[in-house]
Amino acid sequence: MKLIATDQDGKRHELDALDGWQAMEIIRDFGLPIKAECGGACCCATCHVFVDPKWVERLVPPSLDEADMLADLPDSNETSRLSCQIIMNDELDGLEVTLAESARP
Repeated sequence: MKLIATDQDGKRHELDALDGWQAMEIIRDFGLPIKAECGGACCCATCHVFVDPKWVERLVPPSLDEADMLADLPDSNETSRLSCQIIMNDELDGLEVTLAESARP
């Protein structure tokens, strides 16, 4: 299974993903520039990503907590998600995300 992550400098990375792992964990473990300060607890919004529009409808909709956190980010848009809330599974093989500038360490 793959997760395609484009970093803030526009470099595309094809990452090996594991079923049941948060996209944030995969991005962080491959050493890409993502703060992920809370470690996946959905309480800091420092793992903000933009999901490629063709994948948005395949994701579980954001919870109210996630939506509230995204609304407070200066660079959020309609494809914004917290990568800690994206749980990888076979249906998301090939998911494409771009790391937000607000997630840069």
